[in-house]
Parts: sequence; structure tokens; C-alpha cells
Amino acid sequence: MSEFDAGTTALADITGDYTIDPAHTRLGFVARHAMVTKVRGQFKEFSGTAHVDSANPAASRVDIRIAASSVDTGSADRDGHLATADFFGVEESPEITFTSTEVARDGSEWTITGDLTIKGTTKSVTIDFEEVGTARDPFGNLRLGFEGTTTINRSDWGLSFNAVLETGGVLVSEKIKLEFDVSAIADA
Repeated sequence: MSEFDAGTTALADITGDYTIDPAHTRLGFVARHAMVTKVRGQFKEFSGTAHVDSANPAASRVDIRIAASSVDTGSADRDGHLATADFFGVEESPEITFTSTEVARDGSEWTITGDLTIKGTTKSVTIDFEEVGTARDPFGNLRLGFEGTTTINRSDWGLSFNAVLETGGVLVSEKIKLEFDVSAIADA
């Protein structure tokens, strides 16, 4: 049994240009806190575009810009700490960016590799996405949905703050899971 209702299909071919809809998209992350629980967060301010080419996926591309200061974990104190040089260093590096360098497709599964820049450091990451579906919303917009995840080591981008716990382990996990729930609107 599926967790959600099946996606819909309004388009047989999703080739086209799209703009990410921030009101219906979540760019989030999950970290282990004190090695006993998960803390989830997301970014509230971002923009992005995509060109999708179904016949030639390698011609597809994605560009995303995120306001690092828009981090939201549900705790103002934690969000304030994440904005400091211990983590995102938003005064010196106000944006997090992702620019695709390679796109591949196998049916409804897409693999997007690109340059992720956080805190002035750029590293290549690969994100696996599932094409969820397409729909025409009540306002006439043609929507395309993708869901994806990848895991990164935050210290690769200089996000190295931590504290050793008396009981063993650390306060914040090195591995961070990135989560993408994307709704994009076809450009007119």
C-alpha cells in the first residue's frame, strides 16, 4: 500500500522549461542530534529553474539559489546558531547554490549531479529523484513534481562545529540527509 495517492499524469512528455514553486516545494535536511534523535529543517526562501528534456536527459539542467539565512528548524536559538560562522556563515556567504552538471534518466527515475556551494565551498553531489507526476492546477498552471534525497558529509563544506558528548558520540551528526520535494510550474 502506497503512503500517498498515486501521482497524476497531465503530460505524456514533460520536456520544457519550469520555475520552482516555493509555496509548494520543500528544500530540507535531517541531522542526528546528540546521536539519539533526528532534527529536521528547511529553507524558506529560494528560487530555481529547470529545463527538462525527456528525449535527451543530458540536455536537462537545474539551477537553485537558497537564502542561507532562511533556515528554519522550529527553534529560533538553533536557527540563529546555524546562521553563524560555525555553520552557514550567512554574513560572508548569504547564498547556497546548486547548478547541475549532469542529468540522467531511467524511466521515472532521474539522477542529477551538480555543484553544491555552501559557505564558499563547492563540491559535486548526486541526487536521485523520482518523477512523481504532472497536473493542471485549478489556476491553469501545469505542474511537475519530483522527490529526491541524498546524504552529504557537512564537514566537506566547512560546517564542522561539534561538541563531544560525555557519553560518547557528538552533538551533531557529520552526515546530513538532504530532502527535496519539488513542485515546478511550466513557463508560459
